[in-house]
Amino acid sequence: MSSQKKRTYKIQAFKHRVEIDPKYAERTWKVLEHAIHEIYNHNASGLSFEELYRSAYNMVLHKYGETLYTGLVNTMTWHLKEIAKSVEAAQGGLFLEELNRKWVDHNKALQMIRDILMYMDRTFVPICHKTPVHELGLSLWRDNIIRSSKIQTRLLDSLLDLIHRERTGEVINRGLMRNITKMLMELGSSVYQEEFEKPFLELSASFYSGESQQFIESCDCADYLKKAKGRLFEEMERVSHYLDAKTEAKLTSVVEKEMIANHMLRLVHMENSGFVNMLVHDKHEDLSRIYNLFCRVPEGLSTIRNVMTSHLRQIGKQLVTDPERLKDPVDFVQRLLNEKDKHDKIISTAFNNDKTFHNALNSSFEYFINLNNRSPEFISLYVDDKLRKGLKEVSEEDVEIVLDKVMILFRYLQEKDVFEKYYKQHLAKRLLSGRTVSDDAERSMIVKLKTECGYQFTSKLEGMFTDMKTSQDTMQEFYASQSSEIGDGPALAVHILTTGSWPTQSSAPCNLPAEILSVCEKFRWYYLGTHTGRRLTWQTNMGTADIKATFGVGQKHELNVSTYQMCVLMLFNSADGLAYKEIEQATNIPMSDLKRCLQSLACVKGKNVLRKEPMSKDISEDDTFYFNDKFTSKFVKVKIGTVVAQKESEPEKQETRQRVEEDRKPQIEAAIVRIMKSRRVLDHNNVVTEVTKQLQSRFLPNPVMIKKRIESLIEREFLERDKTEMKLYRYLA
Repeated sequence: MSSQKKRTYKIQAFKHRVEIDPKYAERTWKVLEHAIHEIYNHNASGLSFEELYRSAYNMVLHKYGETLYTGLVNTMTWHLKEIAKSVEAAQGGLFLEELNRKWVDHNKALQMIRDILMYMDRTFVPICHKTPVHELGLSLWRDNIIRSSKIQTRLLDSLLDLIHRERTGEVINRGLMRNITKMLMELGSSVYQEEFEKPFLELSASFYSGESQQFIESCDCADYLKKAKGRLFEEMERVSHYLDAKTEAKLTSVVEKEMIANHMLRLVHMENSGFVNMLVHDKHEDLSRIYNLFCRVPEGLSTIRNVMTSHLRQIGKQLVTDPERLKDPVDFVQRLLNEKDKHDKIISTAFNNDKTFHNALNSSFEYFINLNNRSPEFISLYVDDKLRKGLKEVSEEDVEIVLDKVMILFRYLQEKDVFEKYYKQHLAKRLLSGRTVSDDAERSMIVKLKTECGYQFTSKLEGMFTDMKTSQDTMQEFYASQSSEIGDGPALAVHILTTGSWPTQSSAPCNLPAEILSVCEKFRWYYLGTHTGRRLTWQTNMGTADIKATFGVGQKHELNVSTYQMCVLMLFNSADGLAYKEIEQATNIPMSDLKRCLQSLACVKGKNVLRKEPMSKDISEDDTFYFNDKFTSKFVKVKIGTVVAQKESEPEKQETRQRVEEDRKPQIEAAIVRIMKSRRVLDHNNVVTEVTKQLQSRFLPNPVMIKKRIESLIEREFLERDKTEMKLYRYLA
C-alpha cells in the first residue's frame, strides 16, 4: 500500500488592489435607507429583498460595515421618535392600543431589516462587538418609546389603573394587558421589573394593606379567610393571564404578608370565631383554610400550632382534674379518647396530616394525662370494662379497635408500671370470675403491651393464662381420681394460682360451710399428694359459687354469688333470721367485706334475696336479716354482684403506690449496675441521666430515689466513690 504526501493549499490575496468608486458606499446606503423607510411606512411589497441583501453584503465586504451600522441606528432612531409622537398623541384608552399597534409594526419592520442586514449581523457585528440588529431594535424602542418622558409615567399609570379597576370588579382587556407586559419582558427582565413590576408590587402592598384592615374590622375569622383565599387566587390567575410567571412568587408574597402575616394573632384569637372556636365546633373546612393560608407565611403554622397546644392543655387539664369527671373512670377515659379522635380527625382532614401537629397533640396529651396520678388505674378500669363480658355482645373487631385506641393513651403514661399493677388485678378478676369477653381479646391486649414494653412487662400476665389452663387440667385429673367417692355433694372448681404471677391478695380466714369444707379438704389431700414441696392457701375473697335456692311457693332460682355471699346465704338453711353480729361470728368475714356482701344481698332492688330490718340503704351492726320468701325474678339464673367501688379507696391506693415504689427499687438498682458495668467510672449527673433514659419506658424514676439506690449499692460494695472526687462513682468488679 503506497502512501501519498498530503498537499496543502494556501489562498493568497489579489496581487493588485481592486479600485472601488469613492461614492459607492454613499449610493448603496441611500438605497438601503430608502428601503428601511419604506418598510416602516408599510410599503415593503415593492422592494427586492435579494438586491437589498446583496447591497448590504457588498458594503460589509468592502469595509463599509461601520457606515451601514451607523446609518441603521440613525434611521431607526428617527422612525422611533416619530412613532413616539404618534403614541403620545393617543388619547385615553387608545394610548395602550396605539402603543401595542406600533410595537407590533416595529417588530415586523425589525424582522425585515434583520433579513436584509443578515450578513452584517453575522460577520461585522460580532467582530466589532456591536449590538445585533434585533437587540438593537429592542434597545432603541426601549430608549425612545418606553423611557420617553411623555410615555414612561403614562404607561405605568395606565397599567396600574387597569389592574386596580380589575381588582375592584371591572372587566378589562386582558389581551391588551398581556401584549403590553409581554413587550416589557421582551425588552429585558430589568425593563419589566423597573418600569412595571416594582411599582406594581408597591401599589399591591398598599392596596391589600388597606383592604385587609377594612375586612378585619367587618368580618369574622372564617369570612376574612375566605376573602384572603379569594384574593390570593385572583392574583395567581392574574399572573397566569398577563404577567410574567416569575412575578407570581413576589405578588403572592405581598398578599400573604399584608392579608395574613400582619394579622395572624388577631385572626387566631378572634372572639367567637377564631382558631379555638373552629377547633371546638369541628369546623374542618375553616380549619383547612386557615392551615393552607398560614402555611404560606413565616411562623404561620407555629402560631396556630401553639394555640392548639395551649387549648388542648387547658381542656385536658380541666378534664383530668375535675372532681365530677373523676367519679366515673370509664367515662373519664372515654372523654380522653373522644378528644383524641376529634383532634386526630382534624389533623388528618384539615391539616394535611401534618406530623408537627401530631407531635403537638401527643405532647399535650402526655402533659395533661400525667397530671392525674390515677390515670394508669382509670385506663386499666376502662380496659376492664371493655373486656368484661356484659349484657351487650361486642364484636371482636370493635374490641380490637378500642384496644388500639387505649394503647395510644397507654403510651402517654409516664408510670406504666402502675398501670401494670392495676391491669394485673383487673385481669385476675376477669379470669377467675369467667367474665372475660374472649381469650383472644385478652391475649391481643397482652401482645400489644409486649410489643410496646417488652417481654418482662407481660411475663406475669402470660403466667396467669398458663395457670388457668393448668388448673383446668388439674381439676379434670382430680375428678377422674375421685369418681367413685363423689356423690351428690357440691361440685368444686379450683384455680391454682402461682404466687409470683398473680396480684398479692390479703387473704383473711373465712369459715366455709361444712359441705364445702369437706370437698376442699379432699382436693387439698389430692393436690399435695401429687405435688411435693407445695403449699396451698385458700383465697376465699376471690371465689364465686352457684347455689340453688327455693323461694315462696316453690319458685326456684340459681344464684350466682361470691364465696362470701355463699357463706352468708347457707346460714339461712338452719335459721330464719340472723343478727349482723351472729353472721359475722359464724362466717368470720372481715367487716368491710361483710357489709358490702350484705348490702348486695339485702339492699339492691331486684337482687334482694334477704330482707333487712330496719330497712335502709346502709348496713349497721344492729341490723337483723331474714330470708326473703317473697323474692321473685323473671330469670332462672340470677347474678348477684358485690357492691364495691370501682376505684380504690384511699388506703388501697396508698398500699398500691407503696408496692409500686418497692418494685421500682430493684429495677433502678439493676439499671445502675448495668450502666456502671459498661462505663466503669461515671459522675452522679450522668448516672441519673442514663438511668432515667433506660427506665422511662416503664416509669420516670425520681432523682432522689436514684441517689438512695446508689447509696445502697455503695453500702453493699457494688460501687465506690472516687477518693478525690465525691460525685464520681467507680464500679467494683
